[in-house]
Order: sequence, then C-alpha cells, then structure tokens
Amino acid sequence: MRQIILADSAGFCFGVKRAVDTAINMRKKYNNKIYTLGPLIHNNDVVDFLKENLIYPIELNNIDSLKENDTLIIRSHGVSEDTINILKNTNLNVIDATCPYVSNIHKKVKKYYDLGYHIIIVGDKSHPEVIGINGWCKNNAIILKSGDELDLIANRVCVVAQTTETQATWENVLTKVIKTSKEIVAFNTICSATEVRQKSAEELSKKVDAMIVIGGFNSSNTTKLYEICKKYCKNTIYVENVLGIPDEFIKDKNLRIIGVTAGASTPNWIIDEAILKMS
Repeated sequence: MRQIILADSAGFCFGVKRAVDTAINMRKKYNNKIYTLGPLIHNNDVVDFLKENLIYPIELNNIDSLKENDTLIIRSHGVSEDTINILKNTNLNVIDATCPYVSNIHKKVKKYYDLGYHIIIVGDKSHPEVIGINGWCKNNAIILKSGDELDLIANRVCVVAQTTETQATWENVLTKVIKTSKEIVAFNTICSATEVRQKSAEELSKKVDAMIVIGGFNSSNTTKLYEICKKYCKNTIYVENVLGIPDEFIKDKNLRIIGVTAGASTPNWIIDEAILKMS
C-alpha cells in the first residue's frame, strides 16, 4: 500500500493568501475588471484562475491604458518607492497588497539608508521582492547570494534578507560581513513561514522514497524547497501541477512512501490533485 505524506507546512503563505483574497474581494466589491501590477503571485494556474475571474496582470509601463478609477493591486512582493510615487500621481484606485513582512523590510532599509548605512540584501537580484526592496535605498544596495563578493563593503552596513531566503545562505553571508565591516545592523527578515516550510520539507525528505515539490517554476521559494529536498532525497521531482508528474513515477512500485511539499504560491486544490493522482 502506497503512503502519501504531505509536509506539515505546505502551500499558500499568509502574504500570498492575503493578496489573492484582496484581489477576489475587490472584484466582488467593484463588479468590474481588476488589474494587478505584474502577475499577482508566481503560479501560472492561479494567474489563469484570476484571469477567468476578470483579474488581469498589467506592467507599470502600460498603466496609462487604464481608465480613471480602475482598480490596480500592488502584489505581495511589493514595489520600489519610485513606483509608489508614480501610482500616487495617477487617478487609479490603488490597493496595496504588499506582504506586511516585506513592507517591514522597506521601512528598515529606508531608515538605515537615510542614516548613512550601506544596505546589503541577501537574496536573488532578479526577484521582484528584492528589486522592490532595493528601490527603498535608491537602488544602491549590494545584493549577495554567497558573500564571496564582499571585497568592497563599507564600514557601516545594514543587512536584510529576502523573505524566502534560506537560513544557511543568511548565516553564510553574515559570517563574511562580520569580517569586513566595523558597524553592522542585521535584521534576519526571512519570513517565519518560510523557515517552517523549509524545515518540514527537509525532515520529510529524509524519510521517504521520493519527494514531489509543487509550485511555479518561476517561484523562488519553491525552487529553494526543491534544492533542500533534493539534498536529502535524490528521487525528488519539481512540478507545477498534477500534469507534470511522470507516468513512470506514478507506476513505480518501489516508491512506497512519497512526500509532498509545495511553495508559498501553490493553492490547496493543486496540492490535492497531485496527492489524489499519486494515491
């Protein structure tokens, strides 16, 4: 008998659920098309579901095409200070669904940058959350993934982390910053939900025959879950939804115990479909 075990912590995080609920509630409230600044979350199935409900992504350079009082939602990843100022000068109904944990990073970065500290962000420089954070210190942050690039760090630094960064990367960078800077203010801004999700995925991957990690391929936190699971369970696959699970994986009689985890942008219905198919 095959056993499917779902990780204790998997799927929608607080910030993502809040953003999706906000979009759906605004759609009901105004009974009109709703727009999100970029895809609301990093999950194509959810973005398609939102489009079916007349909630459409739009890029900043296309907002001139919107009508007065159209509703525009800032996604959970947050945006730069410049973008906020641009939106303030429009006639749009702007709803800010930035995750409160991300907004907290914006405030810290702005405060310490204004006090003369150099800002270091531990994270992926191409990720929208990091791009947004960098926009609160005039795009002057040093963005690091390993700490190996730390030759030119100033004496006074303020260090923050992308909310979905791994604890190991944070500690690695901080260890190196301590050796190169004299005055350090460090805020471990990794979201507690991210830590819990990564820990439960790690524990589960150590005791199963195979792991399925479910989430958008452009989702940073899901990619990190995959890396963690792959480290402890060689037979780990990364799929966006049930359609990505290979037939040979489903039919393999040697896979008696299969673990399942999912990224912060993966809704319950996608997880349930995958578990049903594997069962």
